[in-house]
Amino acid sequence: MDNFFRSGLILVTGIVLLATAGAIHAILLEGFVWTASLAIAGLVLCAWGGYSLRANLAAMVREGRGEILLYTLGTVGVLLAVAYLSAQFPLRLDMTEEGKYSLSRQTVTMLKRLEQPVRITFFHDPMMRETVELYELMARQTDKLTLEFFDPMLNPAQARMRGVQFAGTSLLESDGRKMQISGSSETEIANAILRISLGVSQKVCFLDGHREPDPFSMESHDHMEGDAGHSHGLGAQYVLHQQHGMAKARNALETLNYSVEKLSLARTGAAEDLARCSLLVVAGPKVPLLPAEVGTIRKFLAAGGNALFMLDPFIRTGVEPVLREYGIVADEDIVIDEASHFWADPSSPAVTDYNYHAIAQDLPLTFFPGARSFSPTSQRVPGTDVAPLANSSKQSYGQTDSQRTRFDKARDLPGPLTLVAAAIRRPAPANDPLYRNSGDEKSAKAAAQDNAPVPITALSRIAVIGDSDFATNSFFHIMGNGKLFLNAVNYLASKENLIGLEPRSNDLPRVNLTNRQMKGTFFLAVILIPAILAAVGFVVWWKQR
Repeated sequence: MDNFFRSGLILVTGIVLLATAGAIHAILLEGFVWTASLAIAGLVLCAWGGYSLRANLAAMVREGRGEILLYTLGTVGVLLAVAYLSAQFPLRLDMTEEGKYSLSRQTVTMLKRLEQPVRITFFHDPMMRETVELYELMARQTDKLTLEFFDPMLNPAQARMRGVQFAGTSLLESDGRKMQISGSSETEIANAILRISLGVSQKVCFLDGHREPDPFSMESHDHMEGDAGHSHGLGAQYVLHQQHGMAKARNALETLNYSVEKLSLARTGAAEDLARCSLLVVAGPKVPLLPAEVGTIRKFLAAGGNALFMLDPFIRTGVEPVLREYGIVADEDIVIDEASHFWADPSSPAVTDYNYHAIAQDLPLTFFPGARSFSPTSQRVPGTDVAPLANSSKQSYGQTDSQRTRFDKARDLPGPLTLVAAAIRRPAPANDPLYRNSGDEKSAKAAAQDNAPVPITALSRIAVIGDSDFATNSFFHIMGNGKLFLNAVNYLASKENLIGLEPRSNDLPRVNLTNRQMKGTFFLAVILIPAILAAVGFVVWWKQR
């Protein structure tokens, strides 16, 4: 017994010495003579103790304990193998409904469309494992993204050489350009990758000075109109609160590498500022533009500028003659669609089917809370191509009287009606009488009141949408509204490779249905299924009676 105790103590001492030597080497990361001496002494003691206990170990094996030991070692080995394989070949399964731990479809699309290689160096600490995994997920989507990871505490030389002081900093390089970010969210990282790969940021200018929704407003929407919420359709009052702005739209544009600013065309030097804009957004002006402002827009478009017009019903904005020069007439009506509208508001037409066009690519349901329609000019304008993109249903009509709520066949416009359209105008010389011929007598008179003709020197694009509320903070994140706005901007800015991209929204998920879908769901769930169950029950009762 004394020999067993002594030999066991020697074996345990050897194991302790080996463990101590390994711990010292792992902590100091340097080899020392006494560390090696401890390891050698531990090996000698382990061998001595094991040899002394050989008889006891053999007896344990003969008693069946060896089999238990082998099973235990085998189980531990299997677990170690599984852990090693999971580290070498990771498999992610995101079971959250909103895909919280996966890349958004838009980010994946953007990464697959990268044209320039991007190199990312991320300095992190052990607490930033989720951000490291996010970068690794992105790198798996494209071979144009390369990653390098450093811990600034363990690699101070790398951090000092690259000017990094804190963990959580990323350095991005592409085609000689460099950028440094500290964000850890998918949107911030994807935005940085997009910016560094494109190199140049295009400017989107929002027209200001006519009570348009503010793109630099707050993103909340907490006001009330009336006793039961508010409406943006028939009979609604326009909301002037700051919260009723377009901050979500601006944030989405900045995420896609656009720079956004407000621009007033009534001040001196506005034409020069507008010329530096890649796109002009006229988002729901509530008062008419001055003739000088309309003239500035016409010159901007004639020189190859592009514009997105979002015009609300029953408001004369002053840009109607400009639209006629592209072959588009803004109707003085509000679209009422009893067959396909959002929730219970027939003056909020909903669209599920679109005509073939880049703007309408992969669009889900969109709706327009109070929309006007557009019609073609009586004659085609030479040098222009107009494409209707979204139409109301055949049961819809354009109501021309804001104080009336019923269809008047003699005065109202029958459906389907165009809610969204795009047009292209090709260059024409100043002495060409056709470039000012906008297709009808009314447009010619309006054009004659302007200043001297402006030569159309470059191709330009415009898109018109019969509503501006759909892109405000209240409705931008719902269904395909935000995607429609971004697709239109990308198309007009000649960034078709970005069409379909939309930053991930943090709004709570909800089910949005058209009125027809609501009625169908009600009939199926409340009437049809209970009726079938009742019929089956009646048949069973009748046979057992």
